[in-house]
Parts: sequence; C-alpha cells; structure tokens
Amino acid sequence: MIAPSILSADFARLADEVRAVEGADWVHVDVMDNHFVPNLTLGLPVVQSLLKATDIPMDCHLMIDDPARWAPPYAEAGAHNVTFHAEAADDPIAVARDIRAAGAKAGLSVKPGTPIEPYLEILREFDTLLVMSVEPGFGGQSFIPEVLAKARAVRRLVDAGELRLLIEIDGGINMDTIEQAAEAGVDCFVAGSSVYGTPDRAATVEKLRRVAAAAAATQTAR
Repeated sequence: MIAPSILSADFARLADEVRAVEGADWVHVDVMDNHFVPNLTLGLPVVQSLLKATDIPMDCHLMIDDPARWAPPYAEAGAHNVTFHAEAADDPIAVARDIRAAGAKAGLSVKPGTPIEPYLEILREFDTLLVMSVEPGFGGQSFIPEVLAKARAVRRLVDAGELRLLIEIDGGINMDTIEQAAEAGVDCFVAGSSVYGTPDRAATVEKLRRVAAAAAATQTAR
C-alpha cells in the first residue's frame, strides 16, 4: 500500500494535489500542533474539505498533544485511519477505542527513539502501527534504517497470528528505502517528497508499489 503524504504537496492547491495521486491506497495527512512537534500544519477543517474532494481513504497522522480530546473528531469527520503518538497519550487504549467507536481504524505511532517493546501488549487494540523512520515534524528528512528492527519484531507477531494489524512506515521513503522497509515486513509506505517531487505523481505511486511488492516477494521466497 502506498500513502502519499500531502505534507510535500502545494498547500495552495491541495484538492488538485490529492487528485494527482489517483490510484494511491491512502492519502496521508500530517496534523501538527506546534506543541508535540515544532511545526504547525493542517487541522480538522482542512481534512473535512479534502474528504469532499476525493474518494481515496484519508490516513490522518496526529502529531499532537492530547489525542484523547482531538483524535475522535477526525474519525467522526470520515477519516479512514486515525493515528496518534504513543508518547502523547496517557491512556492509548482508551483513545484507540474512542477512535474505533467513532467509525475509523485506530493507529499507534512511535518516534524513532521510542522502543516498541512496552507497547507490544496493547497493539491488539490497534489496526495500524506507524513506525516513524524520521523524527516527526518536517518532511524531506533522511531515512533512519535502525527503526526497521521494530517493524521486523511486529511482523513476526503478525505472521505468528498473535497480532492482526497493518505495519506502516513514514519518513524518507523513496525508491531505494522502500525496498528495505518492504523486506522488513512493512505493509504501507508513506511517501512525501518522493511522490510530490515528481511530475507524474500517479505514475510514481505505481512504481513505488511495484518496487515494494517485488522486495516483499523476494523476502517471502527466502
């Protein structure tokens, strides 16, 4: 699955920029509050408008404080998947249940330096795990390969039937790094500048998908 991130899109033309990635599995929306991360981006009103402009499922990544208060409204608005950060939540399970009750899938995200082990037990409450492969806050950063150990650990649990969730990765994903991530067992790839920095965004999405599928197939065959 490929989820182009509109953080790298032209904010003055967001509806057109979303239409330009027709064929993508999800549209990834980075919501930042200038508190949890040192950047301020899009919020709920923009998401509500974009939901009217596309049929592509909306993948909202909330890099914000107090997700218990702010996450459920994104689900109520019609977002397909609403992800919040483990580091920002006092009670991640309660937030996940509220998101699901509001009609969306619930995702948990962890920063590059956050170990996954303390959260393995609660992942049963989630539909998505978003592994950050850059420090959250800004696009265009370089991929941190060490985080792939988290994806591999969770992939083993999924393959063993102990968990049922989708593994997503966000940060520095391009034609080279998507192979590494796919080989580590990632299911969904967030790609920002590597999609929106090309003239034919839809073609780039398809190429990324092919590269990831080939890498995953090679790994499975081993």
